[in-house]
Formats: sequence, structure tokens, C-alpha cells
Amino acid sequence: MTDLFSVEGKVALVTGASSGLGRRFALTLARNGAKVALAARSMDKLKALAEEIAGFDGRALPVALDVTDAASVTEAVEATETELGAIGILVNNSGVARPKPALEYDEADWDYIVDTNLKGAWLVAQAVAKLMARHGHGGSIVNIASMLAFRTMGQSAPYAASKAGLVHLTRSLAGELGRFNIRVNAIAPGYIETEMNADYLNSEIGQAMLKRVPQRRYGKPEDLDGALLLLASSASSFMTGAVISVDGGQSVTGVGA
Repeated sequence: MTDLFSVEGKVALVTGASSGLGRRFALTLARNGAKVALAARSMDKLKALAEEIAGFDGRALPVALDVTDAASVTEAVEATETELGAIGILVNNSGVARPKPALEYDEADWDYIVDTNLKGAWLVAQAVAKLMARHGHGGSIVNIASMLAFRTMGQSAPYAASKAGLVHLTRSLAGELGRFNIRVNAIAPGYIETEMNADYLNSEIGQAMLKRVPQRRYGKPEDLDGALLLLASSASSFMTGAVISVDGGQSVTGVGA
């Protein structure tokens, strides 16, 4: 029987692939047979990841990408199609945050966060969708949102706003691109432990926050594998405009302000 969750032979572009969740997404897709373009600004880390993927006979292409620069986006997408073939999967993962009280953000902070998390996702999604529509083969766009798109917490105003915007962008694109057989969905992770936040989540404050998570644990990057493979594969062929929460139930209890 055909594996509904297979991405074997598909070409995937993963933004923000040099570390954290993006790195995990790239590895998961490669381990399941996809040819993966690894896109980010840190080429050294991308090359190391490509070598790791080659180690289990996977195919990966490091691609320099600044998602806030339209010319960089065009170059990265074109390089991916030239080297790997027509893109069938986009994982829009690039994201940044600068936690601080709302009254302390300046315009540069706002632009840095919103341009990366929202404008960047728009630029990459549009560039990839144009090619998907032109080729006529359709495809899957998976945007990485956050539980903070639906709940608030302190010191995250522009981040939360950008992720709320990304959820609405997901739904808007799903409505317009469905006729081209392009599906646009999102994953909204809760607190997922990575090398970037492990110290905080394991601190006294971080451990106290566990009381807000019904499952009483923080997520691991591998907890997102199932949602990713669902949305990237034909298993979700009749899903578009959906947002899947992977947060241990935290979004149903609230995260606190």
C-alpha cells in the first residue's frame, strides 16, 4: 500500500535551516526521501548539515538566503530549482524574536522581527507559489507559526503580531492558491526545547511555566515530525488553510501575560 505520508523524491525548500527547528525539519524531510534545499544566512552551518544528510545517503543543497531581501529570495528559489528540480514543498520556518517590554521596543526592533517573520514568509511563499502554478504540479506550503498567534504573553508584542499575521496570511493564500492545487497550511508550536532556549526552559522560571502545559513537559523538535510529514505529503491532500497546534495543550489553557 502506498505510504500516504511519503515525501520520497520530492524537492523541499526549508528556510531558517541552519539551526533549531529548521534544522530538524530539513533532517526529517531528507530522512524520508526528499531532496532538500537548506536555506539560511549561515552557509558554514548549512554545509555541515548537508554533509550530515549526505552521510545517510540523502540529498541536500546549501543555499544562501536572506528572507527579507526579495532579490535573495529569487536567487535562492532559482538555485533550488536549477540544482534539485521543481519545488514541491516549502517549509517557511525563518523567524526571530527579541523579548523585551512593549514600551522598550524601537522601530528597528519591530522591523527586524516583522520583516523576518511575516514579510519574509510572504516573499518566499509568493516566489515558490508562482513556480508551482507555472509548472502546474501544485505543492504544499507549510508556514511555521506559534501558539502566540492565538495567546499573548509579556515581552513579545511584535513577535506575537507577526505570527498572528502569518496565520492569516496562511488562510488568505490557501483561499487564492487552491485552484492551482497549492495547499497552504501552518504548524503552531508551543514551547519546543532547542539549543537556543534550553537554558531558559530548564531554569527555575522555565520549570515554573510547566504548570501551564497540560502534558507537564516541553516539546522536543521531533514532536513536530508528524505534523510536518502530514502537511508536506499527500496525506493532507484535502487540507488547506489549516493550522495545527503542537503545544502539549498549552493553547487551551492560556499562556499568561
